[in-house]
Amino acid sequence: MSPAVVVPEVLDELETSFADAALECQETADGIPTVWVARELAPRVLRHLSEAIERPYRMLYDLTAIDERERRGRSAPLRDFTVVYHLLSFERNQDVRVKVALAADDLATASVVDLWPNANWYEREVWDMFGIRFPGHPNLRRILMPPTWRGHPLRKDHPARATEIGRLQLTPEREDAEQEALRFKPEAWGLPTATDGTELMYLNLGPQHPGTHGVLRVVLQLDGEEVVGAVPDIGYHHRGAEKMGERQTWHTFIPYTDRIDYLGGVMNNLPYVLAVERLAGIEVPERSEVIRVMLCELFRVISHLVWYGTFAQDVGAMSPVFFTFNDRERALDIVAAICGDRMHPNWFRIGGVAQDLPRGWQDMVRAFIEHMDGRLAEYDRIVMRNAIFRARTRGIGAVSLDEAIAWGATGPILRACGLEWDFRRKRPYSGYDRFEFDIPTAERGDCYARAEVRVEEMRQSLRILTQCVDHMPEGPYKARHHLATPPVKDHTMQDIETLITHFLGVSWGPVVPPGECCVGVEATKGANAYYLTSDGDSLAYRVRIRSPSFAHMQMLPLMSRGHTVADVLAILGSIDYVLADVDR
Repeated sequence: MSPAVVVPEVLDELETSFADAALECQETADGIPTVWVARELAPRVLRHLSEAIERPYRMLYDLTAIDERERRGRSAPLRDFTVVYHLLSFERNQDVRVKVALAADDLATASVVDLWPNANWYEREVWDMFGIRFPGHPNLRRILMPPTWRGHPLRKDHPARATEIGRLQLTPEREDAEQEALRFKPEAWGLPTATDGTELMYLNLGPQHPGTHGVLRVVLQLDGEEVVGAVPDIGYHHRGAEKMGERQTWHTFIPYTDRIDYLGGVMNNLPYVLAVERLAGIEVPERSEVIRVMLCELFRVISHLVWYGTFAQDVGAMSPVFFTFNDRERALDIVAAICGDRMHPNWFRIGGVAQDLPRGWQDMVRAFIEHMDGRLAEYDRIVMRNAIFRARTRGIGAVSLDEAIAWGATGPILRACGLEWDFRRKRPYSGYDRFEFDIPTAERGDCYARAEVRVEEMRQSLRILTQCVDHMPEGPYKARHHLATPPVKDHTMQDIETLITHFLGVSWGPVVPPGECCVGVEATKGANAYYLTSDGDSLAYRVRIRSPSFAHMQMLPLMSRGHTVADVLAILGSIDYVLADVDR
């Protein structure tokens, strides 16, 4: 680093601690301190940041990679692949990004599982998608793709469409081989078949769909009824969402985001459009910000209602799921009236929202708020204060705050461990700093504590919705920036130039300036972030989706150990995951 360069505090601290090393700073559109380090130095730098530095970066928020080989405007020294570590410090309320450059003929860098246990799945994903090895990893194997898959899908030379590859030929021999590859072999995972002279049993929970919000398989290691270990087997819902993001234009990828956490609706749109707007330098009007907040909080209630009813059903209560889904229908009617669609409204746009609010929207939202006040009180009585529900959830699946941070937990799971951390408060976006609401927390970190947090979150969302109705600002619903899509149509038919501009904006979309940006939001299930890389084209060079459910599902073995098979179902329900959010 040049001493004349003004750098963030953490990078200055790194320069002091590693004065003899070659560290290279990088400016990014999101302002996150970013530093390139040599592969051999990376483990020391990461350990320093996580343990030795004052107010350390205790959470590995994300770990991913980029195939740089086709990127335009690459600066020297040329890098074929980049491994990206995204760390989070709660004490500093700050992130730091550490990058390691790798050559195509030597794709390997040391594992950091000894620093952060959640690096296990992230490193497996990078190996699966890019073919980058992590020496020291306990079991580096595919995680999203089938074990028989050939190639690494997020490399630029891997096909992106079915039309680019031949037809699938499922011969009887190949079918047998695929079935055999799915057979669970404990020794391949380093798991014992017996302990203290007692033979252990392995039980397949799935693959199945009912009650799991997608297809999931969990292999349980049992000593009698006690769960000794658990191996979540994911990837059955993987659709290559990040690969799709690299083939779609900036604005035509928005509908794909709806399908990630498909219970969160427009909440999926928000981090993506915020990241694009940051890259493009688009300022969003205040009215569209409040509209976005209103729709996001409405979908938070919708998502939590699905969780509430199905969680109660998971532990044996049948009636609540019918009640909560009925209330969800009321909320979805509002979504349909405003957006024109229900579960997948695809309504946020780069620069604002698709249309202004329809007449009569206030009455619909107010009626829903008044209705839900009474319904939540009723649900407290039949669920939260139910003796059987409490017995099935209290003391089950508990994790400590340190464990939650080490495993990358965010959202209600983290707050159920006592940490009052919410991106809406700590890093306000879309005007959340203008709203009054509380951040619910609990102390025990168990299934019941996670339920307490989500129930109170619904009440706080209703508070925010009330403020949106009472204080909706006037003004435009979309920015008049030339990169907003689709562009404002006021003068579309006035002359040929504006018509051509509108046509290009709708068909090609914006050409976003080169750079990279990561924006995270407090989504329905935790921190959801989009890390976008642009090389100055009409589509993204790299789209990284940091989904909360991926991190949370990795915690299942920790939560389940020492409990029974029946408790595992309660733990799964308390996590509140969606498999599309896990697998992307």
